[in-house]
Amino acid sequence: MPTLIPPQDLPADISDVEQLDDALSRPTPAVAAMFERLTGDVVVLGVGGKMGPTLARMAQRGMEEAGGRGRVIGVSRFSNPAERRKLEDWGIQTIAGDLLKPELVTSLPDAANVVFMAGMKFGATGNESLTWAMNTLLPAGVCRRYADSRIAAFSTGNVYGLTPIASGGSLETDAPNPQGEYAMSCLGRERVFEHYSVTQGVRVSLLRLNYACELRYGVLIDLAGKVLRDEAIDLSMPMANVIWQRDANAMALLSLEHAACPPMTLNLAGPEQLSVRRVCERLGALLDKPVTFAGEERPEAILSNGQKGHRLFGYPTMGAEELIERVAMWIKRGGELLGKPTKFEVRDGRF
Repeated sequence: MPTLIPPQDLPADISDVEQLDDALSRPTPAVAAMFERLTGDVVVLGVGGKMGPTLARMAQRGMEEAGGRGRVIGVSRFSNPAERRKLEDWGIQTIAGDLLKPELVTSLPDAANVVFMAGMKFGATGNESLTWAMNTLLPAGVCRRYADSRIAAFSTGNVYGLTPIASGGSLETDAPNPQGEYAMSCLGRERVFEHYSVTQGVRVSLLRLNYACELRYGVLIDLAGKVLRDEAIDLSMPMANVIWQRDANAMALLSLEHAACPPMTLNLAGPEQLSVRRVCERLGALLDKPVTFAGEERPEAILSNGQKGHRLFGYPTMGAEELIERVAMWIKRGGELLGKPTKFEVRDGRF
């Protein structure tokens, strides 16, 4: 296996969860500099998801590097109490509750900066009404509560629908073409934020993520697991984007300074269009496993062009090849996995 040349502030070998959380939450220099300019607290809504804890911790650490002029407050149901304890151990204040209850939203503390990460994806098929409630009703309440705040609101590249591989990925200026109720409800979420932005002056950045990846979950973990289990790799979704979660965290926080009326829309995506076939062949070599494939490579995929974000905030600190190598190293040592597949291969929008 080639020797990794890590970013200067990351270890060559991330060997445990504590090191991994540290790496994912380490502020980039741009994030630390932003918190010297940005005043006020940060509220992270839906902090208990896969990405929320390290994003909140990055905000906390960025504020500390800037002189500690604000608080980070994380809001979630916290179905896993250990996650809440971990956040509090990091110095992040927590509030537990159901964000669909209007009284909870209205009772939340004031904050100049809000990161909206709440939403529903998996289980959307068969539970469509809850999906629409989470993805459209909740944003309306948040916009009313935080009308004077900057809001960075997560969305998804699924709102674009399938795009020709030869196009280089969907641009922020492309017309949405959502497939399935999940993607339609996510476009609905964007439209609700847009409505409050253009009618009430709420400053918003809309973040179309596609796909965050770390060593416990993500597209690369999904594919590595199939390789390890000797499963045939379905090639019908022939390509994907991934972005190291630390870089996605940093870009999301940096977008707060660009929240605007009407909203700024931004793809959070890595620079590479990754061939599923080639990624699996590489993982097979690193994991000493044969790889088999099934299905036909189709001419379109869910792909986003992330160049706008790279121009605004800088090139990602970790490229796909290094991330693939780190995933293989993590899996070979038996590192912890979250067991939450991305379902990136779904083509009909049914999650």
